[in-house]
Amino acid sequence: MRVNQLHPWPTSVAEAEAVQDRLRVHVERSGPTAFALVAGLDVHYHGDDELTAAVVVLDSGTLSVVEQVTVHGRTTFPYVPGLFAFRELPALVEALERLTVTPDLLVCDGYGLAHPRGFGLACHLGVLTGLPSLGVAKTPFVGTHTTPGRERGSWTPIVLGDSTVGRALRTQRAIKPVYVSPGHRIDLDTVTDQVLRLAPRFRLPDPIRKADHLARHGT
Repeated sequence: MRVNQLHPWPTSVAEAEAVQDRLRVHVERSGPTAFALVAGLDVHYHGDDELTAAVVVLDSGTLSVVEQVTVHGRTTFPYVPGLFAFRELPALVEALERLTVTPDLLVCDGYGLAHPRGFGLACHLGVLTGLPSLGVAKTPFVGTHTTPGRERGSWTPIVLGDSTVGRALRTQRAIKPVYVSPGHRIDLDTVTDQVLRLAPRFRLPDPIRKADHLARHGT
């Protein structure tokens, strides 16, 4: 599939923040509500700088694997809160470009609008690819929220300033919630619906679980 190279990879904090600020205005807050092919994206680190990026494309109806790709590399950008995406984007983009199919939705291990500058990894990948995208995180990052109810499907809003940027979502009864946010070309209700649909048995959606396993183990 094709990924638009809208900017060179930054080498400094100032350059990275400028990229986020410039691309943030291109985020679209609505889009499709149904998706045939869903891609999970995750990165596993081997030590401080070596990494493996994995993309696993699933059939959304059966959750069976359609295609999967890994890319091994070394990150060159430092660890800076709010700019973590720049450590992972080059390898993830390369993995996406190796796909022979184009997914309809990107499910990212990370944040979308729930980000200090409103432009997390899911937003960035969505804008670069033009595809609907969402973020699913295991821990909260920005904003405030209350604890959702214990039942599957319960959620509470994540509020940052005057805006709702995501939801704390219970994907399994009495299991810790995940923290979901829109990336690009998707609204928050569709994000919630898709994450629940893609997490029928476990806390994390199957596309991310499979991408995590592939990045760690290579199979």
